[in-house]
Amino acid sequence: MSDIKELDHQYIANTYARFPVTIVSGKGSVAVDDKGKEYIDMGCGIGVTAFGYCDDEWISAVTAQLGKVQHTSNLYYTEPGALLAEMLCGKTGMKKVFYCNSGAEANECAIKAARKYAADTKGPEYFNIVTIKNGFHGRTLTTLAATGQEHYHEMFQPLTPGFVYADAGDIHSVMKLCAENKTAALMFECIQGEGGVVPLDKDFVQDMAHFARDEGMTVIVDEVQTGNGRTGALYSYMNYDIRPDIVSTAKGIGGGLPLGVCMLGEKVQDVFAPGDNGSTFGGNPACCAGALSILSRLDDKLMAGIREKGEYVFSALSGAPGVKCVTGMGLMIGVEPKGQSAGDVVKKCMDMGVLCLTAKEKVRLLPALNIPMDELKKAVDIIKEACAEGEA
Repeated sequence: MSDIKELDHQYIANTYARFPVTIVSGKGSVAVDDKGKEYIDMGCGIGVTAFGYCDDEWISAVTAQLGKVQHTSNLYYTEPGALLAEMLCGKTGMKKVFYCNSGAEANECAIKAARKYAADTKGPEYFNIVTIKNGFHGRTLTTLAATGQEHYHEMFQPLTPGFVYADAGDIHSVMKLCAENKTAALMFECIQGEGGVVPLDKDFVQDMAHFARDEGMTVIVDEVQTGNGRTGALYSYMNYDIRPDIVSTAKGIGGGLPLGVCMLGEKVQDVFAPGDNGSTFGGNPACCAGALSILSRLDDKLMAGIREKGEYVFSALSGAPGVKCVTGMGLMIGVEPKGQSAGDVVKKCMDMGVLCLTAKEKVRLLPALNIPMDELKKAVDIIKEACAEGEA
């Protein structure tokens, strides 16, 4: 058999700085590489494998659907998509959903919905979207434009026009931009994931929601990474006591299969007509069957466990040797090391059998929502050891 790394380097576009690990199998929160080495996975596919590797209930749901029909176009009805939409709306109070394949596509749909609603109610000149500096909304040209980080923009000009960026925590910055630009919507992550796992201030988020309501604008909350139980609530906006008009999500909802969802609230539920949007693979019945398995288990008991485990990680790492600060919410956690880079800490953890991620200057932790406490404690001890070397 050819060397996997050599094949990858030869034939796959060089868009990822891969770690030198080839994952061949896994179960729960433990991954196994091609040399038989085991790792506690604290990244779970960047927040995707919500219940870990090879979750039995998820496998059963997906394979049962594969034995019925693996795909049909959106010209026809399918049971998993309809049931998932009902469950999502029942759990959130949203009214309609649009299915796609990724978080970026869900955000594209959210932007289209907000602009169409504004055009219908105020006029086509109300197309601008105010987002927050340091946020991240995807890698298509439009979602890159929505991303308030200049270094993502540098190589891909011209980007889609109509996006302006407010300062995080400053409602006056938001209001000023809205006064200067005919604005359709405010769009933000409650916790800026790629931006360094930085939660927005609750008062700021509520002020934005109230301002948007008073001005007739829509509120879009990007729940691609923060959603589906990750923060200890079904969706992170629920921790902020707001009700968005549009919610985008992806990652963990599919459990490992590609699925993006744009949820539309009462104000915008009827904004789309046939032909206004579409997706060949969106709402794939196997993906939706897997998502039904995931979403049906995101109950109050699991949310309490996520919060408890998150509190343990915060308590264990805050003030530990070599740790500058810990940020985040639930099991979406950023750890900023002292005396060494986040990448250095990730490499040391990998050598000791723990897989972590980075986000700006932080080590990013996104473990499976049901990670066993003993494995979590073992992983945290290794992270502490790796961080402590920065003060040695």
